Amino acid sequence: MGSTERFRGPILRVVTDQVTMPDGKVVDRDIVHKFNAVGVVALDDQDRVVLVRQYRHAVGAYLWELPAGLVDVDGEDDAQTALRELVEETDSSAGRMEHLLDLHLSPGFTSERIRIFLARDITEVAPELRHQRAGEEADMQVRWVPLAEAVQMVHSGEITNAASVAGLLAAALKA
Repeated sequence: MGSTERFRGPILRVVTDQVTMPDGKVVDRDIVHKFNAVGVVALDDQDRVVLVRQYRHAVGAYLWELPAGLVDVDGEDDAQTALRELVEETDSSAGRMEHLLDLHLSPGFTSERIRIFLARDITEVAPELRHQRAGEEADMQVRWVPLAEAVQMVHSGEITNAASVAGLLAAALKA
C-alpha cells in the first residue's frame, strides 16, 4: 500500500510499510533493508576451515566467524564477493567456490540474505598481493582449525554468529 523511509545510512535503510493482512486489516511493518552478504567455509586438503575473530560492537564482543562481507561492489556477483572476502580477510584464495546455502537471518524485519559458499582448492596469497587490513579488521585474528573442532565450537557456544553456525554445520554434513 504505502512505504515511508525512516532512516538511510551507508549500509542500511529503515522503512515503514503499510501492509494489508489476510483479514483485510492494514498494519505497519518496520523493515530494515540492507546489502546482502556472503560467507565462506574454506575447507583445505587437511579438512581444516579458516575462522576469523573480530570485534562486533553490536554485541560488545570478539566473535569467531567465517570470512564474510557485504555484496556492495558494483559488477561483482556473490561468488566473486565471497572470494574477495576470503582473500582480504585470510590471505587465502580458492580454486573452487560452490554455493552451499542461503539464509534469511531474521525475515520478520529485514530483507537481508546471506549466501554461504564452500571454498576448496585453497592456496595462500603471495605476500606482495595481500590486503592491508584497517579499521575494524586491523586486529582481526585468523585461525585454521579442523572442521570437527569448528563444529564443536558451535555446540559449545564459542561460535554464535548465525551464518557461521549454519555454514559450518552444513559443510560438516556435506564433507
